[in-house]
Amino acid sequence: QAFREKMKVIADQWRDLHAKRAQLEAHVERSGRAVQEHGELQALNINSKWREEKMEKDGELLRAKMELEALRKKHQKLCKKVQKYSIFKKYLEDVVKVSQFEDISEVISWCKLLVRTQKDLLQSQQGHKQLTEQDQVFLEQYRAEKEAEKLQYKNELVQLKLRFDQTQSDISLWEACWADIHNRTSKKTGKLWTIKLAIHNLFQ
Repeated sequence: QAFREKMKVIADQWRDLHAKRAQLEAHVERSGRAVQEHGELQALNINSKWREEKMEKDGELLRAKMELEALRKKHQKLCKKVQKYSIFKKYLEDVVKVSQFEDISEVISWCKLLVRTQKDLLQSQQGHKQLTEQDQVFLEQYRAEKEAEKLQYKNELVQLKLRFDQTQSDISLWEACWADIHNRTSKKTGKLWTIKLAIHNLFQ
């Protein structure tokens, strides 16, 4: 939107410059007729002034052209960037599909948080030599806490894996038990049916 507004301003300036140039040329024509009436010296002064104004307006036109060309090049670069980052947008959409994030903005916010965290850690490492003894103790405590959290997460992950494996094993066991119960039930049902037929035959 800002680019379009800038282009409109330049186009308006362009039209104004052309209008002023046309006015100057008309003024020169009128001045030419006046020169014939007021003498050759005055004509030279008018022509000199016209040339100066014409050079000034030509300079303004040239600057406007250069600015317009610069804006066009900037627009082309922006278009190329949009095409380039469209691939990244597709990648983020795929990330959203397979993660706990609800939309791309959450992914970007998370990435920014990671970048800030990494930057903070890097600055902390770079300023390590300038830390006081107390700051050094606090830094070590912070690192120890993070290592403890990291170890805790690893242990929780191991426990979850064990529970998952145990659940898988229990499922297999219960499936086997269910199959055995089903077989026994089928056999007992068959025996009951045989007994029922035998009793029925006895009373025939």
